[in-house]
Amino acid sequence: MAAVFDKPSLRHRFSPMLQGFDGPLAFAVFLLACAGLLTMYSSGFDHGSRFLDHGRNMLLAGGIMFVIAQIPPQRLMSFAVPLYIVGVALLVAVAVFGITKKGARRWVNVGVVIQPSEILKIAMPLMLAWWFQKREGQLRPLDFIVAVVLLAVPVGLIMKQPDLGTSLLVLMAGLSVIFFAGLSWKLIIPPFLVGVVAIALLVIFGDTLCADGVRWFILHDYQQQRICTLLDPTRDPLGKGFHIIQGMIAIGSGGLFGKGFMQGTQTHLEFIPERTTDFIFAAYSEEFGLLGTLFLIAAFLFLVLRGLAIALEAPTLFSRLLAGAVTMIFFTYAFVNMGMVSGILPVVGVPLPFISYGGTAMVTLGMGLGILMSISKSKRLVQS
Repeated sequence: MAAVFDKPSLRHRFSPMLQGFDGPLAFAVFLLACAGLLTMYSSGFDHGSRFLDHGRNMLLAGGIMFVIAQIPPQRLMSFAVPLYIVGVALLVAVAVFGITKKGARRWVNVGVVIQPSEILKIAMPLMLAWWFQKREGQLRPLDFIVAVVLLAVPVGLIMKQPDLGTSLLVLMAGLSVIFFAGLSWKLIIPPFLVGVVAIALLVIFGDTLCADGVRWFILHDYQQQRICTLLDPTRDPLGKGFHIIQGMIAIGSGGLFGKGFMQGTQTHLEFIPERTTDFIFAAYSEEFGLLGTLFLIAAFLFLVLRGLAIALEAPTLFSRLLAGAVTMIFFTYAFVNMGMVSGILPVVGVPLPFISYGGTAMVTLGMGLGILMSISKSKRLVQS
């Protein structure tokens, strides 16, 4: 009789929480986290407590991932509308009485200073996945128009701040949901072709368009300058082109095997600006070379492919759309950061996941991983 009333052991209490965790996804994150800690130790060793703070941020993201992984996708769906409304309301508050730093109004004080645009990285795909779940089986063209409007409102408010990097991430997350929901290729190909033609014309007539005194009315001055700097960094090698030039020098000087851990001259002689945040990929490539870069790209590809596999096997439309969008956020983070540091994309404020320093971005990544873990867990429980 006594055995019947024995208290369950600690292992039995926590085993249901760990049941269903996606091993391959966790392994990909582990590899990236190790690469991030190594790189941060090397590039940030003289930045006070930056390495310890980076480790703390990773532990915080891991805790958030673990908590969200316990929430079933059906419960996550109930947060979609409230989170979206709160996020948009805070963006409006930023536009009206937000805090301005370095020429950008991106923050608002609600007792604590927050950056509402970060909320939309998760709220946007949640909202659109909820919308298409409600319209499952009866989708009409009007439903896609409503989805585009829901996406355009926060993206427009974020671009107005201005914050091109975050608006790009929110836009990509939203477009991923709309695409995975069944948007026709006939509607995708025309804007894609227009974009290709626009890029070609920009490259051909770059010298004329970037001449002194020429202003592009559709973009802010700083956005125009970033595109012109991308086309020709040597226009201002000690000013606006300095970041790109030094980043490419660091990547190229790494060679095949790299200069070795803690041996990066461009990094430690402080030629690389923002070497612990936006340009940490240059510091990594200098010390670990082409082979190390290929390892990092392979780890990100593995993470993205695993996320897409989770989306493909998800039991509901909401889960499939949400997992696909969250996975594309990880892809966009990595692709844009590596592209801008390598000189093939304009410089925007997008960190490299798990590698770059930054508490807010790490929290967002933890939430995204938690969502993927939750969806993977629900799929395994359904199968069992």
